Amino acid sequence: MQVTVCHSLSEIDESEWDTLGKPDYPFTRHAFLYGLELHDCLEPFGWHPVYFLIREGGRLIAALPAYIKTNSYGELVFDHAWAQAYERHGFTYYPKLVTAIPYTPATGERFLLQLEAIDTADQQKKYHQLLVAAATQFCEAHKLSSWHILFEQESTLRELESNNFMLRCDIQFHWQNHQYTSFDHFLTNLRSRKRKNIRKERQSARLNNLDIQMFEGLELSDSDWEKVHHLYQSIYDRKYGTATLNSAFFKHLGNHMGKSVLVVLARDNTQIVACSVFFRSGSHLYGRIWGCDHYYRNLHFECCYYQGIDYCIRNQLQWFDPGAQGEHKLSRGFLPGKTWSGHWLNQAEFCEAIAGFLKQESRYIDDYQADLMKHSPYRQILL
Repeated sequence: MQVTVCHSLSEIDESEWDTLGKPDYPFTRHAFLYGLELHDCLEPFGWHPVYFLIREGGRLIAALPAYIKTNSYGELVFDHAWAQAYERHGFTYYPKLVTAIPYTPATGERFLLQLEAIDTADQQKKYHQLLVAAATQFCEAHKLSSWHILFEQESTLRELESNNFMLRCDIQFHWQNHQYTSFDHFLTNLRSRKRKNIRKERQSARLNNLDIQMFEGLELSDSDWEKVHHLYQSIYDRKYGTATLNSAFFKHLGNHMGKSVLVVLARDNTQIVACSVFFRSGSHLYGRIWGCDHYYRNLHFECCYYQGIDYCIRNQLQWFDPGAQGEHKLSRGFLPGKTWSGHWLNQAEFCEAIAGFLKQESRYIDDYQADLMKHSPYRQILL
């Protein structure tokens, strides 16, 4: 057994990497992660790749993607107050190590295993522990303040509590498919007022006289992808933010991720005026990117939510994750659920204080989720 570290997926063959983990979870596939590297979407924004690898007999059998971070940008688990506390006490919070999918708050496995060879729970825990040991030793050797595992499954993070990981939770809004046969069938499960509002919003979007269709990424031309990128970037330009993904990366998705990437295009005559980008697995749809260069009433809801729900129903996907935050999603059928992260600190001085903060924050999250569920749009509780 050999444990090594590399700093680019260019060093690992795509077919070898893609034998690890769930093959249809799009965000840990070689094409996605290496696309971010290849097209310069990482290091200019403080993401410096580190991949922990385990080989047996020369065969790649486990891996852990991670990044040395010099800021907290693009993580969507907010720790700025922690960084300020470190600074106030004369410690340095950055650089730190983060195991996450850059700019992508989509829950999924972060410990990638060769599942054909590692098929029992005890074996999986063994390789989790080997990767944890490699990453924590790396943090200590390189004087990194901490290691953060973001949007991992709760069950995996619970295993790591014995390794001095502290768990943190937050709320996202997700839609679940209860064997709906049509969008109208879904609507019949909502309270009358919510059902009528969604119908009004969809009708309002149609009154814009736009042609709205969903395409697989490979169906878009390079010029289509350039327009998608322009619309995506325009959102950041208007909000004084920074667009981290470039047009080359968008084209890369279309060329290399095939049916795993989906795009809704809204056209005014032949001109693309709005778009939303999704990714899919065999069971999940993930909404990720929205762009529009003019205001159209309710078009955002149509492109980002209702088209996605429609797609899930038609293709029998079970779960729709439309992205982080957004209480407005609740009234449109997305219910609050917890997302999880794990945090290991290299400075013992801060462990007690942050553990206390997380305990208090967890109570707030529980109360917040319970309060949101009181406003569920559904006529009865769905399990």
